[in-house]
Amino acid sequence: MFQLRFTTLVEAPLTVAHDVARVLGRPWPWALTEVSSERPFADEFHGSGGLMAQVRHTRRFHPTGAGTLVDEQVEWDNRVPGVLGRLLDQTVVRRHVLAAMQAHLDLFAAAAQRRAEDVVQVVGAALVDGDRVLVARRGSGQLAGRWEFPGGKVERGESELAALVRECQEELAVDIAPQAFLGEVPLPGVVAGGAPGASTLRVWWGRVTGGELVAHEHSEVRWVTADELEDLDWIPADRPLLPAVRALLARL
Repeated sequence: MFQLRFTTLVEAPLTVAHDVARVLGRPWPWALTEVSSERPFADEFHGSGGLMAQVRHTRRFHPTGAGTLVDEQVEWDNRVPGVLGRLLDQTVVRRHVLAAMQAHLDLFAAAAQRRAEDVVQVVGAALVDGDRVLVARRGSGQLAGRWEFPGGKVERGESELAALVRECQEELAVDIAPQAFLGEVPLPGVVAGGAPGASTLRVWWGRVTGGELVAHEHSEVRWVTADELEDLDWIPADRPLLPAVRALLARL
């Protein structure tokens, strides 16, 4: 079994990167069969064609502060066995796999970045003070009374971190300094009239650097410890981030 691994950073959220990759397919001139798919985190296809007796192509999608890191692995067996097969791999097959994948990944990265411009993105802030994190209780809407990390939608042409700073000023009347990326959660519904399931919540941790905390858009804001997080009634989008927040508070 021969293999090559490819890593590409795509300037797009998880769902966009995954969906664009699915539309573009694989760069092989024959069809592969889907073995598994977990949107928007992974998929795997098998097949055969040309000099390849068997092909296994897997993709994994990892959220980062700069976008989505896509890890792809292509494994194959040649139709020609033994020494001749290994020579064929080194002189023909591997070269064609490299060329096909490079062209495919360049197309994929550009297409995903363009598609991301049309998707309304949501950002959130886990603001930390010592061993506590700031949580906010929604004051209106279907999720009124449930808890979340402050934040909101990214405006067109605005960077995610600029949106995070702006939202905290508007919602809480404080200035913040974003620190490291914490995680990303797919949002299953429609956000600001966009396509269902296209948006995600991307969260950074940060610190308050100025201002007096005021709940302009929430019914309550509260500083809580890691042990108190599970006692709150969280909105569905924010609950998956709690392990990352607890781990953050434990190491600061």
